[in-house]
Amino acid sequence: MSIRRVERDLNRFRQIVRGKIKKDLRKYMSQGEMIGRQGRKYVSIPMPQIDLPQFRYGAKQGGGVGQGDGNVGEPIGRGGDPQPGEGEAGSEPGQHVVEVDVTLEELAQILGEELQLPNIEPRGKKNIVAKKDKYSGIRRVGPDALRHFKRTYREALKRQLTSGEYNAADPIVIPIREDMRFRSWKETLMPEANAVIIYMMDVSGSMGTEQKELVRITAFWIETWLRSQYKAIDIRYIVHDAAAKEVDQDTFYHIREGGGTKISSAYRLCNKLIDEHYPPTEWNVYPFHFSDGDNWGGGDTRECVELLRSQLLPKSNQFCYGQVRSLYGSGRFAHDLEEYLGKEENLVIAEIADRDDVYDAIKDFLGKGK
Repeated sequence: MSIRRVERDLNRFRQIVRGKIKKDLRKYMSQGEMIGRQGRKYVSIPMPQIDLPQFRYGAKQGGGVGQGDGNVGEPIGRGGDPQPGEGEAGSEPGQHVVEVDVTLEELAQILGEELQLPNIEPRGKKNIVAKKDKYSGIRRVGPDALRHFKRTYREALKRQLTSGEYNAADPIVIPIREDMRFRSWKETLMPEANAVIIYMMDVSGSMGTEQKELVRITAFWIETWLRSQYKAIDIRYIVHDAAAKEVDQDTFYHIREGGGTKISSAYRLCNKLIDEHYPPTEWNVYPFHFSDGDNWGGGDTRECVELLRSQLLPKSNQFCYGQVRSLYGSGRFAHDLEEYLGKEENLVIAEIADRDDVYDAIKDFLGKGK
């Protein structure tokens, strides 16, 4: 009984936590500190709104006050010298902060429910297979863990009816060894739907620390959702200024170059990665590009538009461009994409001026279910 009560209280606590996260999801999506608490399967979320349970002593633990009259101001229930650690009480209430571990899978469910994100229908199938055991029949031998109780009972009943052992007045059915039936299985090969995320980011001088932090926060929520939709995710990172190169995750978020900006260099490298490693007939491809909107002249923007129209958009489930606001960036590139490619169904453009815009950007990026 006590175990069931503990489980009931734990489930109630989880529901409270879930409700708190959903209520304040926009706030959590704008904060970066929770990403630093991310593990392989869990993320720790600070929740100062939840009060911790406290013990409150009743009358029987009141300190042993005796009978009779007392004088005003006379201390009661306190004997001897003050104990170590005792002192004057503070005048301000304490702040209770609870760090709650939430699985990334549950966080993705909350994200999907709150933003009303549709489940993704995979376009490509990765050309590898996973082994999966499928119970497909019944056999006479096997381990007790696979015993089929219903079929075993049926065989025992059939045998007793045939031999005349069955007594309707005392309907006891006792299986013997020859009555035992066990589940059998066969190994099947199942294709896995996998995806690749290709992040591209402008790292020229106009992209500062705050702009990269906006990209990092946005990327965390993108990955949280896409990992809930696919068996496995590959992630590749491309940085560019006037030239593009592939880097690792740590370099992606911390490198800073000083040159100009030529976005087409990143798009060409992205297209090369797809052609060499991620054919769209087998992979679900998700390129995400982040910049402050500066580009090196109209000629390069026209080249970007042509690369998107003829190469990247046909190969991608969805191509997403996120434009972060910078003091030095013109912000022109998003307007150019909207003007020339705004009617393309698998192109999504979002402007991320500050952290409060992350919520809306994620809803734009993931809201089509592609």
